Amino acid sequence: MNLVDIGANLSHGSFDHDFNQVVLSALDAGISHIIITGSDKESSAAALRLSKQRPQYFSCTAGYHPHVADTFDANAWRSVFELAGEEKVVAIGETGLDFNRNFSSKESQLHAFEQHLQLAAQVQKPLFLHQRDAHTDFLALLRKYRDQLVGGVVHCFTDNEAALKDYLALDMHIGITGWICDERRGAELQSLVANIPSDRLLLESDAPYLLPRTLSPKPKSRRNEPRYLVEVLESVARHCGRSAQQIATETSANAAELFGIKLLAPT
Repeated sequence: MNLVDIGANLSHGSFDHDFNQVVLSALDAGISHIIITGSDKESSAAALRLSKQRPQYFSCTAGYHPHVADTFDANAWRSVFELAGEEKVVAIGETGLDFNRNFSSKESQLHAFEQHLQLAAQVQKPLFLHQRDAHTDFLALLRKYRDQLVGGVVHCFTDNEAALKDYLALDMHIGITGWICDERRGAELQSLVANIPSDRLLLESDAPYLLPRTLSPKPKSRRNEPRYLVEVLESVARHCGRSAQQIATETSANAAELFGIKLLAPT
């Protein structure tokens, strides 16, 4: 297996006590590369530190999640700008809009998102995007800057068919997580995933979140890990009508091309 996890929050505190074992388990499961997600100043800097410790296995993103957009001031922008110049930072984000929880004001979210779009255009790195219950405003800003951008991924896609078509029309990649393994709320995604072109599909764990509900037995801690991306792969393959190996090959190639990463040889 040769599988890329394009989004794992490995700087999360839940991994502090067994980080090395988590990495070894991911390697054993056939995960050939992990992109560590940055979602604020601290996590982005931590993601970079981890990436430099294992440069052949990790890359990372740098940005401010919409949940913390209220804290995105001039100093925050400067921190992301400085990180964006690092070779191991392969994408700008996590950034976008989240009007479901509104942990930050709409105005702050729109401002921070546009600043990230401008930065991605400036440094010519792809975007790692978040959108929840904010499609109209999100799409408008993305369209505004799309011609200046090298591309990006709509991370953890959970929206409807119309939104999927909008993102594909902008030639964006689509990230699929363990949401597709959820029989309660993932049914629509299960029906849509086959509509994602093979060259636009990406897979991600979003660890420690979104533990696949189809895992059996389930881990006692309920913590998701990159090794469980294989469960997402199996679900995507089933709903796409293609083999797991084919999906793994396609999504790994997509990740390598979009993010400019070199993959470890499969074991």
